[in-house]
Amino acid sequence: MSQPQVEHEDSWRDGEDNITEQKEKTKSRRPANTAFRQQRLKAWQPILTPKTVLPLFFAVGVIFAPIGGLLLYASAQVQQIQITYQDCTNSDANIGAPLYPSFAPIPTQHYSVSFKNQTPNAELPRWSRNETSTIFGGGAANYSNVTTPVCILQFYIPDEIGPPVYFYYQMTNFYQNHRRYVKSFDRDQLSGQARSNDSISGSDCDPLRVDPETNKTYYPCGLIANSLFNDTFSSPVQLNVAGDNANNVTYDMTNRGIAWGSDRDIYGKTAYTPDQVVPPVNWRYRYPRYDNDQFPIPNLSEWEEFQVWMRTAGLPTFSKLARRNDTTPMSVGRYEVRIDDFFPVTVYDGTKSILISTRTVMGGKNPFLGIAYVVVAGVCVLLGALFLATHLIKPRKLGDHSYLSWSSEQPANAITAPRIGRRNGSN
Repeated sequence: MSQPQVEHEDSWRDGEDNITEQKEKTKSRRPANTAFRQQRLKAWQPILTPKTVLPLFFAVGVIFAPIGGLLLYASAQVQQIQITYQDCTNSDANIGAPLYPSFAPIPTQHYSVSFKNQTPNAELPRWSRNETSTIFGGGAANYSNVTTPVCILQFYIPDEIGPPVYFYYQMTNFYQNHRRYVKSFDRDQLSGQARSNDSISGSDCDPLRVDPETNKTYYPCGLIANSLFNDTFSSPVQLNVAGDNANNVTYDMTNRGIAWGSDRDIYGKTAYTPDQVVPPVNWRYRYPRYDNDQFPIPNLSEWEEFQVWMRTAGLPTFSKLARRNDTTPMSVGRYEVRIDDFFPVTVYDGTKSILISTRTVMGGKNPFLGIAYVVVAGVCVLLGALFLATHLIKPRKLGDHSYLSWSSEQPANAITAPRIGRRNGSN
């Protein structure tokens, strides 16, 4: 006689738990059944045919050609003169300029002019060199007296230009975009904060953070500030002006308004005292030290030449604005500019130039963009004409399978071999 089976409560609960676990294991991880999640979105792919491609080529050519022409015209309206002067103060008579008051023509490779009324009889630029004693600091003692080479440039302006008229300095082979150079500054210090030695040591000002001799922080620290371009330019002086008692008239140009407004907002008057900081290494001619009398700490919030230099250039050849005149045109005549030559460029095979220029709505003189548009337009029209001639002379049937690569790879004398097999049930 068999005994009735007794179902224990524990076994029933275990079975229920197993069912629950199976349900959890079988839960689907499939994405939601939507067009986006299941990649069923409608798509359209254009079929490139001669009727669609040829008009596109000609349309690009027709649109780009006039745009390029307008850009070239705008660039041609910019009037400017550029003079490269790093060899001016060279004592070698075969390279540099003669001693003042003698003048010599500037070699043709050292200048370029672009004016509307260029004449072959126009006066050529010329240069001379001299020396002067530049005194930095005030008072009768503890000043800095530096013997400075001076380059004197004379050039002719054949057309009245401006306003506005811009005075740039241009440099070549100077890589401000070098990785170590471009990040070598401290933004908090530039904004006016008195950063301690410890905080500066942890900044990006390496390798010019703290002076090893005095254990004082450089102000401003970093490579960019240390390499500040320090040639000084006089305002152009028009020579032998008719009807003027002095014969010479200065064309006043200012260094105010040469920096971007966004750059000016970065800088503030420093909270440092003169005994807390020292000038950068390459500033020692102009600032042998900081004090409250002869050599006060410079106010970077008002020093726009410094702000312009601190905006690093992306290419090794660049121009930076040094002076401007927004109100008075520059009259026709011969002008003279004196340059105190402090900044060395021959040590790294670079050059430096002055550039007096105007501008248009497209900016300064740069024909590259216009040339690029014209070249693209010409290439598109040429390709369009070539493809159109090919389509008319030897048209090609659309969707012809004989042009498929695997169709052309069939052997010419291929022989189909008969299939040899056996029927079901045969030996």
